[in-house]
Amino acid sequence: MERLIWLRKAAWALALAAPMLSPGAIAAQQASPPPQPHRDGLGNLTLALAGDAILTRKLTVFAEPEFLEIRDVMRNATATFVNAEMLFLNYDEPDVVPAAQSGGTYMRAQPELLDDLKWLGVDLVSTANNHSLDYSFGGLRANTRWLEKAGLVAAGTGENLAEARAPSYLETPGGRVALIAVSSSFAAFNPAGPQRKDMRGRPGLNPLRVQTTYVVPDDRFQQLQQLRSDLGIRGGRPDAEQVQLGGATFRKGDRYQVANVINQQDLDEITAQVRDAKRQANWVIVSSHTHQGGAEALDFFVQFTHAVIDAGADVFVGHGPHVLRGIEIYKGKPIFYSLGNFLMENETVELQPWENYSGVALGGEALPGEFYDARNERGGGSFPAQAVYWEAVVAVPQFQSGRLTEIALHPITLGFGLDRAQRGRPLAAKGELARKIITRLQDLSKPFGTNIAFENGRGIIRPGASATSQGGR
Repeated sequence: MERLIWLRKAAWALALAAPMLSPGAIAAQQASPPPQPHRDGLGNLTLALAGDAILTRKLTVFAEPEFLEIRDVMRNATATFVNAEMLFLNYDEPDVVPAAQSGGTYMRAQPELLDDLKWLGVDLVSTANNHSLDYSFGGLRANTRWLEKAGLVAAGTGENLAEARAPSYLETPGGRVALIAVSSSFAAFNPAGPQRKDMRGRPGLNPLRVQTTYVVPDDRFQQLQQLRSDLGIRGGRPDAEQVQLGGATFRKGDRYQVANVINQQDLDEITAQVRDAKRQANWVIVSSHTHQGGAEALDFFVQFTHAVIDAGADVFVGHGPHVLRGIEIYKGKPIFYSLGNFLMENETVELQPWENYSGVALGGEALPGEFYDARNERGGGSFPAQAVYWEAVVAVPQFQSGRLTEIALHPITLGFGLDRAQRGRPLAAKGELARKIITRLQDLSKPFGTNIAFENGRGIIRPGASATSQGGR
């Protein structure tokens, strides 16, 4: 009882000691809204974007400062993207059978290496590229299973066209990020097929089909028609304006020209997905694997990138030619036409099928190292012979309150000139090599009116200092 009386007296004393509030002050307190908790996803985002990732060896064992510098760039971003240009699978999984045709190397990585990719900070990957079906439908499905098990967000392939076209989503503190991935470079059997009410769809990639036509002067066109006739190729009229020969389409014109036309249905369906993704997410990234044009962004590709930005995409990232292309700021949104290679370990893929050995005139007793040597020799040195394939950038665009404020371009070297077992990992390029890489990117970006400064060993784009394109070049 005495303890209860003491507690009541203490409470009364505290009440008397508290400052007296006037009726007006009490009303003001009641009218003030309670403090709101901090809200994530309100428009601040940092992305790390890299190009083609061909990973076949462990990464976590290396600790060069230049390597860890790039790892930290990737890890410190809100979201990090690469094109996963290999299939994560085991050779003995059910239905994993090499296709009759591949994207070149039959790309495969041990599923355990997904941990290394995640260790780098990667959380978004494209699976739409010319290697998507190197191991047929079983390989595509195995790759999807392993990516899902690893917790990586992947887009660009599926059990049918609707799944391949669909965006995938990543939840981040900077907002919900949607990824849509397409490829314009693929074998004829690679595109996914639509599903009908009475027939299942076909597994495959999200295609951006492009019809290429070669325009030639009238005299050359007549020679092609005569060649068809001499070879006994039937079909076509002598007065036709267009002929087919050797799988290529030729059209009569007044000068030599290569015309590339995007399939309108593909364009319409992809841009519809972009618009819907923008309804469902704060940010939309569109990715495309496009070989056509090499270091040049061809007109059809520029048309496509502008169309997806117009549909609501916030960022476009290209890859595929294994070299850098220019950068454009279009309506305040960054377009990276190609970021080159990020990981290039395509010569240490463990096994290759009979077709690849036969293609370089090697018999059944040949071993993998012999195959890669023979392929490089036949290709004039192929990738290892040219530095341009081993020098690239990691792009880091920053957005504040939903607006692009800066892009940092971190130059990387993958080890041009090193032995096969050493080259292929990204290290921060330094000194004159860093300047060389950024200078090349400056030259490639000038046609788009993009200014790139070289500061502290990096390229820097400040949108206010760039000529913003409103269409065309």
